[in-house]
Amino acid sequence: MLEEARQQHIGRLLVRATRAFNVLALQKLQAQGHTALSLAHTNLLPHLDTTGTRIVTLAERAGMTKQAAGQLVAELEQHGYVERGPDPTDGRAIRVQFTEAGWQYLLDAQTVKQAIQTEYRTTLGEPAWEGLTTALEKLLDQHSSDELE
Repeated sequence: MLEEARQQHIGRLLVRATRAFNVLALQKLQAQGHTALSLAHTNLLPHLDTTGTRIVTLAERAGMTKQAAGQLVAELEQHGYVERGPDPTDGRAIRVQFTEAGWQYLLDAQTVKQAIQTEYRTTLGEPAWEGLTTALEKLLDQHSSDELE
């Protein structure tokens, strides 16, 4: 009974849905030639601003240690998706930014996200899709409001 309660709640469903989305997106990205990427990489890349981001900021946003983020950045750099350079606002800091291959990844990822949303929309039907997105936005807005108080 306890194990069933642990597995069957909204938090678990949201985590499983997120993981399923991420796995499907990774499969589609790999089919488009991004074969060097792993889930860890694709979970870090959304936290990289298009103007570049410091590793410490990436780590905070992704909820990981600076060392783990640094390792993922090194791997992404090795595969040509990002490069490190001086931060123009602080000469002592290093900023990670997208390379040309990284920009192509961003374009491909956008196409993949849109394709998955279309699949989901078709599976659920328009009323359920609209209800789901509206409900999630409402929950997130409420959560954000609670954090500010």
